[in-house]
Amino acid sequence: MSKQAEEALRQRLTARLFRNAQVAVAVIAVSLAIGMAGYHWLAPMSWIDAFLNAAMLLGGMGPVDTLTNDGAKLFAGFYALYCGVVFIATAGLLIAPLGAHILHKYHLDQAGK
Repeated sequence: MSKQAEEALRQRLTARLFRNAQVAVAVIAVSLAIGMAGYHWLAPMSWIDAFLNAAMLLGGMGPVDTLTNDGAKLFAGFYALYCGVVFIATAGLLIAPLGAHILHKYHLDQAGK
């Protein structure tokens, strides 16, 4: 592979990584806002406590404060399930360009042809 082709491949990889990272940050920000709103209005918690609980769930650590009503507990349960999916999806979103790059670099994407 020529030097120009390698540089073009590296630039495409960098662009894809950056674009996927932007999408991942947006998904996490929206998810954090949903969690904060739910904890704030359903628990009810201050915005700082709502942020802490939502961030801890998104990070895979679990909630911090004890929930006192059934609505808040239902929200926390569904939000925890949602956070697990978001965690896996954003990890895949960030890793996908690297996997595609490795497959392309070693021509593994054309192995069956």
